Amino acid sequence: MPLLLGQDPAAIEQAAQRLAHGGLVGLPTETVYGLAADAENATAVRGIFAAKGRPADHPLIVHVAPDAPRTAIDAFAREVPAFAERLIAAFWPGPLTLILPRRADVAAVAAGGQDSVGLRCPAHPVAQAVLRAAAAHGVRGLAAPSANRFGRVSPTTAAHVAEEFADLGESELLILDGGACPVGIESTIIDCTRGHPVLLRPGVLTAAQLEAAAGEPLRARDGAAPRASGTLESHYAPRAKVRLMDARQLRAAFEVLGQDTKHIALYTRSAIDAARGTPQRRMPDNAVAAAQELFAVLRELDATGVRLIWVETPPDGPEWDGVRDRLGRAAA
Repeated sequence: MPLLLGQDPAAIEQAAQRLAHGGLVGLPTETVYGLAADAENATAVRGIFAAKGRPADHPLIVHVAPDAPRTAIDAFAREVPAFAERLIAAFWPGPLTLILPRRADVAAVAAGGQDSVGLRCPAHPVAQAVLRAAAAHGVRGLAAPSANRFGRVSPTTAAHVAEEFADLGESELLILDGGACPVGIESTIIDCTRGHPVLLRPGVLTAAQLEAAAGEPLRARDGAAPRASGTLESHYAPRAKVRLMDARQLRAAFEVLGQDTKHIALYTRSAIDAARGTPQRRMPDNAVAAAQELFAVLRELDATGVRLIWVETPPDGPEWDGVRDRLGRAAA
């Protein structure tokens, strides 16, 4: 499947026209690559669900352009609490999604039938260029979940998207190549529909950063929370089984196995004396760097054909919350 350079204005315009006519586009954001369609075109949005094999009641995030984000917000949301306005001012464009009360007459399919809608303003220049160009064709927002089969590892390069949807022809999917995603894991999601901020999915933004911007504490997810992207117990999973262990458990397991580790791959911060030929990658000690490479490493190790990927449990610090969340769901 050919990949178009995201820096090419002609490719941006081609993508915008594809979106305006109800087509699908794979495009980079700073978090992961998204599978985009016009959020208000029900048929196009159903095409996203079909391509991904995603349940129709699992809502999508709508991406809006940065030039006049409040205008775009008002197109989809009927109310924006004051604390949400403060979060927008602090973190948009950027890796933050806000769940807001949805206008009854827009994006019902993208919202999975809920009366709320997730909105985000991406920071990636290619995503912003596509959003601006699509807006010129009357597209007010793009529904764009991660461009992978439902439940699988999210893509952080254009090549990952092409691998995921190799069965789709160029007439069905156009892919813009904007390089590797600099953040590497999906956006933080905050529920803003109940009068106070509720953390639904962690990302690279820490709770302290979010609370400082919102001006009030974050509450934990509860049973009344709306459905949101990437919050199922099992998600982000490679074909191989992921198992999380601390360094002591990993060393003990390899002492027991000896040389019989041909079906195991490792992703660790600690030095593990594995058998020669065991696929092994070192996890960065820095949480931001670990998030940036996480999904690419899981895909790389999975491609070796191992049956198990053993991962050293990330540290407890709040800056690691997003990485711990993704690995915990991959291992579920």
